[in-house]
This record gives sequence, C-alpha cells and structure tokens, in this order.
Amino acid sequence: MNPFYVVTTLRGLKNYYSQLKCGDLILTRLPLKKEDFPLVIDLLWRGVLAYPSFISQILSKSKTAQAEILSDYMLPYTYVIKNRTSLLQVMEAPPPFKKFVTKKDFANCGLGIFLWNDLEEIFRQAGAPPLEFPFVLQPFYEEWQDIRVVFLGELYLEAYTRENRGNFRQNLFFGGKAKPYELSPEEIAFCQAVMNRGGFPYAHLDLAYVAGNGPYLVEINLKGGIKGAKISVEEYEKTLKALEDRFFQEWKKNHTPYEIV
Repeated sequence: MNPFYVVTTLRGLKNYYSQLKCGDLILTRLPLKKEDFPLVIDLLWRGVLAYPSFISQILSKSKTAQAEILSDYMLPYTYVIKNRTSLLQVMEAPPPFKKFVTKKDFANCGLGIFLWNDLEEIFRQAGAPPLEFPFVLQPFYEEWQDIRVVFLGELYLEAYTRENRGNFRQNLFFGGKAKPYELSPEEIAFCQAVMNRGGFPYAHLDLAYVAGNGPYLVEINLKGGIKGAKISVEEYEKTLKALEDRFFQEWKKNHTPYEIV
C-alpha cells in the first residue's frame, strides 16, 4: 500500500504535487497568490486535505472572497466591485451614505483601504492604481465600534477594542489604542459561526457595531498582529502548534502508513 503523504514545506509541495492523492495532507500554510487558486481547486478535486483548510487560507488572502463567501455576516451594503459595470449597478441604486471606503484585494494592515467623498469619485478612479479591480466597497460609517477577537480554537480566546481618533483606519498599525473587551455569549457564537462557515480552525476576527447595531464581520484572517493582545508571541505560537498537533493526531488515526515529505 502506498503511504499517505504529509507535506510540511513549500518545497515538498512542489516536489510531490503531481503525486498527491485523496487523503494526503498539506500541513502548512501556503503563500497563495491569485494565480495559485486553480492549483487549490485541483488539489480539492483530488481529495487532498489541508490544515488550515484550503478555504480558510483563500479567505485570509482575499478580501473580495471574504465579502462574497461570508456575505451573511458582513457589514450592510458591502459590495464586491469586479468591473465598471458592477460599480454602475451600485450607483444606479446607491446606499444612503455620502462617503465610502474601498478595500484593495490581497492587501493587509490597512494599506489598501481608501476613503472617498462619493461614488462618482470612485468611478473616476476605478480600474487604475490605486483602485484596481476587484475591490470591496462599503459605506463609511461614522458611529463605529471596532473589536479585534483572537480565537485560537478551544485553547484561547480574548478580545479588545481598537480606537484611533487620528485616522479612520482603526488598526493599531496606524497608531490606534487597544482596550480589553469581554465578549458576550452571543458574540462568541457569532465568531464561531463565521469560523465554521469559512473553515477556520483558529482566526483573528475584526467585528464592528454600527450605531449600536451588530455585531458585523469586518475582516477575518488566520493570523494577524497581536499588538494590543494579552497573549505573548511565544504563547501564541505554542497554542497554534498545539492546535496543529491535535489535528495531525486525529488525521493519523485513519491515514496510515504515512510519510512526511
């Protein structure tokens, strides 16, 4: 019997890609780019498994994928703009807001987020740098509470609010301040529902309340900065390793013999 392969490095994936079969496991995060998505579809078609799941890795990379796949949890009036036609469709029946925010696909740390005075201003720039298609379009909400949740499976959970009075981007990368926040059972259940839908074994979730309504999902990622969190870098990495080991032990029960490549 041929062994099941356990791929733990990018080199191993390149060397064994054509040989991977149903039940094999990719036990590492992949540096996915948009052009790599067809390869993920091929691996899924062959029944290859991944930890973290393929879908969670794709969602962590692509803001437009998040907005479409996790639309049930997103802020109201969240749109994926793929071309000028889809932007015009929004402009024909515009949401009742003056200012808007766009989010560049495959950008992190708030670096691809831009504030616009109106939809016409966006239309004039759409398709050219810095607003290449596709991108996420949302209203600019004035009354906003931002909450970062660090949800490491069943092993660790904490949350804190983020506030930046000098920048509409709330993240701490741009100088925001953090304050501990106690999640309600309903908020925890909301996070779990989002993670289950996106196949996340662990996640950093950004939640928002708008004018007291929510929670809504702003963004989710497998990993993010932990500035503002109580957990140390060492404990954080140790917890992620424990989650990975737990998954691997369960996988081994039905996949022997195996070979690490």
